[in-house]
Amino acid sequence: MISYETSQNMISLLSMGNIRSERIFLSSALGRVLAEDIVADEDYPTHPTSAMDGYAILHSDLEALDSLEIQGDNPAGAEKIADVTSGICIKTFTGSLMPGGSDTLIPIENVRVDGDRIIITKPVPYGFATRPVGESYRCSEVLISKGTKLGFAEIGVLAGINRVMIRVVQRPRVGIIATGSEILDIGESASHAGQIRSSNSYTLQALVDSLGGESVQMGIVGDNKSAIMERFEEAMHSCDIIVSTGGVSVGDYDFVKHIVPALGAEVIFKGVNIKPGQHVMVAQRREKFIVSLPGFAYSSTVTFILYAAPLLARMMGRENPYEPIEATLKVPFSKRSNKSEFTACNLCFEDGRYWVDFEGKKTGSSAILTNLLGNAGLMICGEEDGDLEAGTLVRVIKL
Repeated sequence: MISYETSQNMISLLSMGNIRSERIFLSSALGRVLAEDIVADEDYPTHPTSAMDGYAILHSDLEALDSLEIQGDNPAGAEKIADVTSGICIKTFTGSLMPGGSDTLIPIENVRVDGDRIIITKPVPYGFATRPVGESYRCSEVLISKGTKLGFAEIGVLAGINRVMIRVVQRPRVGIIATGSEILDIGESASHAGQIRSSNSYTLQALVDSLGGESVQMGIVGDNKSAIMERFEEAMHSCDIIVSTGGVSVGDYDFVKHIVPALGAEVIFKGVNIKPGQHVMVAQRREKFIVSLPGFAYSSTVTFILYAAPLLARMMGRENPYEPIEATLKVPFSKRSNKSEFTACNLCFEDGRYWVDFEGKKTGSSAILTNLLGNAGLMICGEEDGDLEAGTLVRVIKL
C-alpha cells in the first residue's frame, strides 16, 4: 500500500483536461462556479447620488446663511433636475441624482421647514450623504473573479451590472453506484436481517451536490460481475466521475476491483495505508475517473472526501474544499494503528483558535456514520505519529 501523502500527490498530478463552461441565465446561477472574470464596464455610481432623504445644498451656505429657499423636489428617477445655486436648496430623496452645483445633502432630521424655506438646526460636514462617482466600483475593476462560487451577494452584483446571462463552469456529472446483494434502497421492505440500507448513495449524492457537481444515481447492483460491468459502462458514457461503494476489498464477492481494469481504465492506485478505507481505488479512462470506495458508511464518506472531492474541485478549476486546518487537542488521543488515521472529532472555535475533543464519538468499526453529526471534523494522524498529549497541534479536515 502507498502512503496517504503519496496518494494525494498522485491525485494532484492527474490531468483534468480542459474546464468546460456554459452560458446560463442569472436566475439559475446560485451555487454555480464562474468561468470568467466579471469586470465593471463603467463607474458606479456614474453621477453623485443621494444616500438619504434631505436637501441638496452648497456646503458653503451653511456658514453664510441661516436659511435656504426650497426650489422644488427631486424624486428618485427624475429625468430633469434644476441646478442648486447659493441661497437655494432642492428636496432630494434617497437614490436620486444630486442636482448640479450641489455638493452636500443635509438630512430632513437636521432642518426645520418654515413655509418655502428650511432653517438649519444641525450642520453637517462637506459631502455628507452624497455618494461620489465610483463609490461602489470603478470602470475596469474586477468585481468577481473566475472560479468564484456564486452566492447571494454575487448574484446581486451581477444583476446590478445588467448581466442577464453569465458563463459558468459546467457541473461535472458524478455517477453513484452502490454494489452489494445485501443493499436495500430506502423505502423498500427488508426480507431478512442480513440486509442493510443504501445510506451511502444518499450521503455521496449530498456531498456531490454540495460541492457543485451534478449527482446521478445509478442505482444498486447486486454481487454479479456482468451486471456490475454493465452498470459501470453505462455510467462511463454519461458521467465524468464514477463513484462506487463496495466490492474493493479482498472477499470472494468483491468484484469491482477486477471490473475497473477490465473496463480499460488505468488504475492509478489501489490500496492506501489509511484508516478507514485502505482498499480505496482510483482509476482513469481518458478524461474520466473512477473512484471505488469501501462499503461501510463512515469509511466511504471519509474516502470520498479524501479522493473524489479533490477531483471534483479540480474539474471546476477550484481549490480542494477540504484542505486541513490547524487545531489544538483538548484531551489526550490514543492512536490505534501504524496507518494514517482519520478520526471523527468535535471541532470548535474558542479564544482565537480551533479545538478538538472526542466527547460522544464512538469507537468501533468504520460503519459509524453518526460520528459525523454535529460540528464534526476529521483529525489526521500520520503513519509515524503515536499517542498525542492534550495541547498538541493537529491537522483537521473541517466538515
